[in-house]
Amino acid sequence: MAASNKEYNTGNKNKLLKSVWREGKCWLYLLPALAVVAVFLVYPMIKTGRMAFYTKYNYIRDIGSGFGLKAFNYVLSDARFRQALINTLIILLVGLPVSMVLALGIALLINGRKKTYGIFQTIFFLPYVTSTIAIGVVFSAILHSEYGYLNYILSLFGIKGPSWLGDPKYSVWSLIIFYIWSGLAFKVIILLAGLKRIDPQLYKSAKIDGSKGWRTFRRITLPSLTPTFWMLSIVSVIYVFKIYNEVVALFGGSGPAEKAMTLTYYVYDMFYSRNQVNYAAAAAVIQFALILVVTIIQKVVTKRLTYY
Repeated sequence: MAASNKEYNTGNKNKLLKSVWREGKCWLYLLPALAVVAVFLVYPMIKTGRMAFYTKYNYIRDIGSGFGLKAFNYVLSDARFRQALINTLIILLVGLPVSMVLALGIALLINGRKKTYGIFQTIFFLPYVTSTIAIGVVFSAILHSEYGYLNYILSLFGIKGPSWLGDPKYSVWSLIIFYIWSGLAFKVIILLAGLKRIDPQLYKSAKIDGSKGWRTFRRITLPSLTPTFWMLSIVSVIYVFKIYNEVVALFGGSGPAEKAMTLTYYVYDMFYSRNQVNYAAAAAVIQFALILVVTIIQKVVTKRLTYY
């Protein structure tokens, strides 16, 4: 009996050692990736949070003076920051829903074409792998007030086109048009993948029950795409809050009268152009908090919609 207990304990000890060794190897394999994350993500986040609470900060010497909320007070009372926040919210509330609806419509059209599915999928994916700056050059020509294609098309209907890139009133709307087009390809591809995951038997059963058109779409397609919409909306919201390349590509800066300013461009401008690193850090912290809050709200709303 004693010998059996000893063998049993020895076996358990060996299993434990093997388990620890396997877990240790896993962490060893993950170490390079964790090191990259720590250096390029965790450390910058910690340093940004640290800089944001200093009244004055010397980035070169990594020395700050005064500790408090002065930087946050300055950013929140800055008219440029408020303009950047308003522009970002307009893009979020107008550009994102429009692009989602357009992407869904295009995805449904492509999904119904079995023979040409691959061709259309490739065509719509090409803009996604194209440089934003290159697309910006094209859109600068399209939106040009004098020889732009958009104003030319409007003139055919007797409408005088505005100065899309020169008039402060239209700066954010030009940005929205650019955002919708540039982000459409990614949304279409993701929604196509979601449509392909829907079981065809559901549509066959609905057809047998006499369900057609809008009813089938509302009862089967939309509920089945809920996880896809959830993932796509989260990614898109984060992208909207990080819009920067589009501003530079279209305007080469913050636009006329700084009316095309976005949150990310505000952070960049504060850091590199004005050398106010503590204010830039405070704006980045506020931006992160906004993304976190919006993401949590999205998660709660999506869960409730899925439940009902």
